[in-house]
Amino acid sequence: MKILVVEDQDSIRRMIEALVTGRGHDVVGVANGAKALEAAMHDPPDIVLLDLNLPGAYDGFEVCRRLRMDPTTRTVPVVIISALDDADSRAKATHAGATAFYSKPFSPIALLKEIESLKSVIPTKTPV
Repeated sequence: MKILVVEDQDSIRRMIEALVTGRGHDVVGVANGAKALEAAMHDPPDIVLLDLNLPGAYDGFEVCRRLRMDPTTRTVPVVIISALDDADSRAKATHAGATAFYSKPFSPIALLKEIESLKSVIPTKTPV
């Protein structure tokens, strides 16, 4: 599976990349919302792991909303991984279209289980 990791903190992004790469997934990591949208539109991932606190014009909520608005990425599961763990942030993420929500610090095992469980809902891509 192709997984897009969107996290502005280099150490956390590298840790998540290593975690999912270790399970045999292809990973693209980016540090802001604009790069996330560009990467997702250029080569749609199977899953997006998305932080909410991102620098620049697009925070994680806006990235999620835009992914949901685009026909190419509308059905891509978006798993939020964020330090924002209040009820309002969770509700806002759900409203934006998030599939799941993990608060930092998160359990790597739980995240890997989530990714595995999402495999069954990812549409099979037919070769062009």
